[in-house]
Amino acid sequence: MLNRRTLLQSVVTATGAAVSLPLGPIRAMASPVSPIKTTNGGPKRIVFFLQNQGFDPKTCIPKSMHGSGSLAKARLPEPISPLEPYKERLHIINGLHGLHTSPSHSAFFGALGGYRGGDGVPPSASTIDYELSKALPQTLLPHLCIGMDSMENMATKPTIATLSASGAGQPIFMHSNPNHLYQMLYGGISSGDIRRKHEAQSSVMNQIEILAAAKGQSLPKSEGQRYGQFVQGFRDGIELRERLDTVSDHLRKFAPKVDDRYTKPQFETDWHDCMLDLGISSLAAGVTNTLTIGSGRGEIFGAWKGLGIDQQGHNLGHMDQPDNPIWIKIRQYNSRMLVRIIQALESVPEGSGTMMDNTLIVYTSNNADSQHTSGANWPVMLLGNCGGIFKSGCFTQVEGKRPINALYTTLLRVAGQNVDHFNMSEQLAKQFDRGTGPLTEVLA
Repeated sequence: MLNRRTLLQSVVTATGAAVSLPLGPIRAMASPVSPIKTTNGGPKRIVFFLQNQGFDPKTCIPKSMHGSGSLAKARLPEPISPLEPYKERLHIINGLHGLHTSPSHSAFFGALGGYRGGDGVPPSASTIDYELSKALPQTLLPHLCIGMDSMENMATKPTIATLSASGAGQPIFMHSNPNHLYQMLYGGISSGDIRRKHEAQSSVMNQIEILAAAKGQSLPKSEGQRYGQFVQGFRDGIELRERLDTVSDHLRKFAPKVDDRYTKPQFETDWHDCMLDLGISSLAAGVTNTLTIGSGRGEIFGAWKGLGIDQQGHNLGHMDQPDNPIWIKIRQYNSRMLVRIIQALESVPEGSGTMMDNTLIVYTSNNADSQHTSGANWPVMLLGNCGGIFKSGCFTQVEGKRPINALYTTLLRVAGQNVDHFNMSEQLAKQFDRGTGPLTEVLA
């Protein structure tokens, strides 16, 4: 039996899970959740990894590189040295800009939206990760966003919206508490207390949805529309749980093992690792096709005490990143996370190869090159070539004025969407983009 306190916690968790879904109906899958089989290349899934406080190009461009060229004979800088064994899959891009996003401390939604962002500023349009989730092969939960922060922030604010959006004024919330996310994804296949909480949450969500729908009928039209979005969030959560229940046998093969890192974390990095495990398992199981990871959750905070780093938050952004032992630790930690994603997807067969053969990882920052930045330079790393569509094993110095939007246009093009500009009017493009269409430098 669940006591009153546990049931109340279930309500809170259920609410967090519900409002963390994109507003609007969850799209039905066109095929089972097992990995999509393909032989014609192209991305079947994509991962965005955004580190806050900026991405200094000197921490990723080999010192021997003085222009575009192969990485074959170059040695990767120490901060990204864990990627050395995967260098042939890596494409380092320098010279894109985000001047129009006004990043400063963070571009927030503008980092993935390619538009003006700011602290507390709602998204003005959908972001690239959400748009790709619609274009890629459909899954149960097309888009999943996870965030990593200090232990206190992840515990007291288990969901937060700063990076992803499904439309103007429609933020997608990041999950930051691994216990809540595990309940949402795998509660239906668990046993013991996890199973009891899952059943309690499902019951509570059903009751709230019914009561909320009835209450909304008496509201004025303007308020009723907003209230309806809230109710829809609960319906989406219920629908997702029902869909996950239909593929429970499949999910058991991919569910991470729950250990003390979930319930008794020593450092915030324990939860960071758990969140990554859940994100990877969602990709490998075919639950999602788009994963967005926010290290620092798109803001100016963040902590990595588990790496032996006492400094945290805003102060980290005031430190020079090149040759800085603190930033070397953070960037190497990120690089090891990228390696974990690669290795996990390499272990799952897909078509004539593996899931990694059809996956693209995009690593950058929501802060361009530094914390206090104009956005004049926005370094990006790509991992994976998706059947030879993307160039890999190379460094590209982009010449001329091309915005991050051009890269996002490229991603949409290879996903089958015929677009010339992403979130840019013709007038804005004339001012900030010397070209039209994809960033050809990254394509094979």
